[in-house]
Amino acid sequence: MVTAFAAILLAGAFAPAAQAATAPATGGSLTSEVNPFIGTQNEGNTFPGATVPFGMVQISPDTGHNTGYDYDQSSIRGFSMVHLSGVGCGLGGDLPVMPTTGDITSTDNAQYAASFSHTDEQASPGYYRVGLSSYGGITAELTATTHTGLQRYTFPATDAANVLLDSGQALHTVSSSTVTVLDDRTIAATVTGSGFCQDTKPYTVYTVTRFDRPFTTHGTWSGTDVTAGSDSSTGAGLRGAYARFDTRSDRTVGATTAVSYVSVNGALRNLTAEGHTSFDAARAAAGRTWESWLGKARVQGGTDTSRAAYYTSLYHALLSPNTGTDVDGSYLGWDEKVHHAADFTYYQNWSLWDTYRTQAQLLSLLAPSEMRDMAVSLLKVDEQGGWLPKWGYATAETNIMTGDPVTPFLVNAFNQGLLKGHEEEAYQALKKNADSVPPAASQYEGRGANTDYLANGFVPLDENAAHKPGDFDYDHGPSTTLEYALSDAALGSMAAKLGHTADAARYLARGQNYRNDFDPSTGWFRARDTQGVFTGPADPAASTGFHEGTAWQYMWLVPQDEPGLISLIGGKDATNTRLDSFFAYDQLLADPSNTVHNVWVNGAYTYYNQDKYNPDNEPDLLAPYTYLSTGQPWKTTDVVHAALSLFTDQPNGMTGNDDLGEMSSWMVLSSIGVYPVDPGSATWGLTTPAFSRVDLTLDRRYYPNGRLTIAAPGASETDRYTQSVTVSGRAHDATYLTTGDLRAARDIDFTVGDTPSGWGTAASDAPPAEDHVSAPQHHLALGAPATATAKAGGTAAITATAVLTAPDQATGTLAVTAPVPLAAAPATTRLDVTSDDLPATADVPVTVTVPATTPPGTYPVTLTASAAGQTVTRTVTLTVTS
Repeated sequence: MVTAFAAILLAGAFAPAAQAATAPATGGSLTSEVNPFIGTQNEGNTFPGATVPFGMVQISPDTGHNTGYDYDQSSIRGFSMVHLSGVGCGLGGDLPVMPTTGDITSTDNAQYAASFSHTDEQASPGYYRVGLSSYGGITAELTATTHTGLQRYTFPATDAANVLLDSGQALHTVSSSTVTVLDDRTIAATVTGSGFCQDTKPYTVYTVTRFDRPFTTHGTWSGTDVTAGSDSSTGAGLRGAYARFDTRSDRTVGATTAVSYVSVNGALRNLTAEGHTSFDAARAAAGRTWESWLGKARVQGGTDTSRAAYYTSLYHALLSPNTGTDVDGSYLGWDEKVHHAADFTYYQNWSLWDTYRTQAQLLSLLAPSEMRDMAVSLLKVDEQGGWLPKWGYATAETNIMTGDPVTPFLVNAFNQGLLKGHEEEAYQALKKNADSVPPAASQYEGRGANTDYLANGFVPLDENAAHKPGDFDYDHGPSTTLEYALSDAALGSMAAKLGHTADAARYLARGQNYRNDFDPSTGWFRARDTQGVFTGPADPAASTGFHEGTAWQYMWLVPQDEPGLISLIGGKDATNTRLDSFFAYDQLLADPSNTVHNVWVNGAYTYYNQDKYNPDNEPDLLAPYTYLSTGQPWKTTDVVHAALSLFTDQPNGMTGNDDLGEMSSWMVLSSIGVYPVDPGSATWGLTTPAFSRVDLTLDRRYYPNGRLTIAAPGASETDRYTQSVTVSGRAHDATYLTTGDLRAARDIDFTVGDTPSGWGTAASDAPPAEDHVSAPQHHLALGAPATATAKAGGTAAITATAVLTAPDQATGTLAVTAPVPLAAAPATTRLDVTSDDLPATADVPVTVTVPATTPPGTYPVTLTASAAGQTVTRTVTLTVTS
C-alpha cells in the first residue's frame, strides 16, 4: 500500500518530500518558480496580473468572469486596477483600461473586448504581458508599485491608437462614476459602487491616469454616445473617456494609473510619489521585492512541479490584506472621515472567515510587522466605525459567512505578541463583539445570532429570522454555534492572560457550547430548531444548517477542546474509526489517485450530502491534524501529503477558491510541517515537511534568532513517516510546538522512515486543549407543535419533545394542562436521562380527550418542562370541530 501511495505522489502533480535526497536546491531566482496562472481555472479565482505584496493596486486582465480572469476565456475586456485573489463573488475590477485602434463603435467592454491566446501570454510576480490579436495586434504589458499600475501598450502603426478608460463597468455594481480630462496627458476617474455576493453600503475608488506623452485627441462617452473633445462624463450607466495617440513613428504608449480610497488628490499624491519611475525600473523593483519576500521561506528538494506549487502558494498568501493608506498616511476610516496613520500602515479587505484559520498565522510568522499593522487596522475599524467587521471591503461590511472570525484573528495576533500596547484596547473591542449585537441601524452584523446564543447556549436554525444582507448566522445554526464557541474559547484565553479572571471563566465555559449541538442519539452535531429541538435528517451526510458543508466536515471544528470532542465521539478508538472513514483512509493508501480526486474533491466540492473530507473548503481544513490528538500522527502525514498533491503548477492547480490566500496558506504551512492546529492560540502542530529543507528568514524584532531551519533529510514518498524530532538538538516527543518554542528554536530536525513509528503517540504528546470546562452552560428546551385539531367526542395526539442538556438536569418533569372540559394525559411525566447521554431528547406522547359536548372553538393546551430550576412553557392551540 505504501508503494501505491508513493506512485500517485510521484506521478501526480505534487511530490511532498519527493526526491528530497537527490533534488538540488534551487539555484535561480525564486520568482521564476512562481506561476501566477495557477488558480485561474476551475474557480480558483486568482488573477495573473501585476502587484506587489499587500499592494493597493492589483492590475490584471478581466475576461468577463465574475471575479476577473478565467483561463478558459479567449477575450479580454480591459486591464483593471483592483482585484481580490480567490474570492467567490464579484468585487473590484475598477477602471478597466483597454487599448484599441480605429473608431470607437461601442462603449460596452463586452463588445469592444479583444481576443488573445495563452501562447502569447506570460506572467511572473510583478509583471504581466499579453498579445491582443484584435485591433491589428497590440501588446499589453503591466507592472505595479504599491499604489500604481503601470501599463505599456505597443500598437501597430496608426494615427488612431486609443486607450479607453471605462469608469462605468467593474466586477461589482457601479452606481455612478465620473471621468475628467485634466490636461493633455492626465485623466481622473471616480468609481462608486457596491456589492459582494449581495448588496452592500457603497464605497468609492479614486484614480488618476497619466500618460508618458500627450494624446493627440480625446473624448468621453455617456451611455452609448461618444463625444469627441469632451472633457468629462458623470452619472450612472456606461461612462468613460478615451485618449488617442499617433503611433506611426513611436508605437509605444505608457500609462500609470494611481489609486486612492481617499480622494482624487490622494491619487495624485500617490502618482507623484510612485509614478516617476520607468516601466522597466518599476518591473525590476517589483521583481526584487517579490524575490525578497519569497526568500523568507526558501525550500530545497522536491520537483519542479512541487516547488512551483509551493512558491506560487506563498506568492498568493502575500497578496492581501491590501494597503489602504495613501503615501502621506491618509486613509478613509469606517466613519467615512479621513484619518492619518502616523506610525502604522492601514490595511483593508478582510475575508476573516477564511483567513483566521491559516493566513493570519502564516503572516504572523513571516510578516509579523505587517500583521501587527493589520491587527491595529482592525482596531481602527472598531474605533471609527463602532464595531469589528466580519467580511469587510474598503469601508463596507458585506457580512458574508458565519460566526465570529475576527475574534480568533485578533486573539492570534495577541498570542503571537503582535498587539504590544494595544492589548486592552483589543480585548474591550472583542468583549463588546462577543457579548452584544450591533444596533439595527449599523451596517455591521457582528454576532448576529448572539441574542439566542447567549440565552440558550446555541444558535437555532431559523431561516426566517431577520438579519442584514449577507449574514448567514441563523441560516446555519449549528455551524454558527461551533464558530461562536471556538471564538469564545480563544477570547477566554486572552482574558485569562490579561487578568480578567471572571471573564475568562465565562468565555471558556461558553467555549464548551459546541456540546449543545451534539445529539447523542445520532452521535453527531446537529441543528436545533427555534424551540431547541434537534431537527433535520439524522444522517450526518444529509444534515441541514451547516455552512458550505455537512456534519461530517464540521465534526472536527472543535480545536479548542480536542479531548472533549474525542470523548463525545466515544474515545480515541471510535474517533480514529470515524476519521478513517472521513478520509477513506484505507482506500487512500490502496488507491490514492481515485480517492484524492474523486472521493474527496469531485464529491465533497458540492458541499452537500457528503461524508468525506473536502480539502477545497475552510470548515475541515484542520481535520487531518486531529490525528495528532488521537495518537496516530502518521495518518496526519498521509492525509496532508495526499491533499498537497491537489496543488499543481497548472491553471487548475488551486484546490477550491483561494479566498485571499487561505488555501495557499494551508498549502505553505502544511508543506513546511508546522501548522496552527488551534486558530487563535499559540499552538503549532507538527508533521513531516514536504521538502527536505526549509529555511525561514524571520524578523528579529519578534524572533530573536532571525531564522529557523526545518529539515527532513532523506525524506521521500516512501520515507515520509516521522521517527523522531529534535528542536535545537534536543529530543522533542510532542506533536506540537508553541510560538515561544519557535522563537527560541534555531533548528527543527525530522528523522524519517518508511513505516509509522511510536513518535507522538503518547497521550501527553497531543496538542493541549485551550481549556476543558467540566460544567458548560447548557439549557433546557421544550418542543411542541403550535397547533392541533380534534373533533368533539374524539382525541388529539400531541408529542412534546424535551431536551435536557445540563448535568444537573438528569431528571425533570413535564406537566400538561388543558382547560375544562378537556382532559390531558398524562398530566405529569417524569423525565429521566443519564448524564452520560446529555444533551438528551425525551419524546412524551400526550393525549387530549375532547368530550362530545365540547363546543367548537380553540383551546390552549399548556405544556411545562422543568429541570434544575429552569422552566420552559409551550402552548398548543387545539381547534375543536363538531
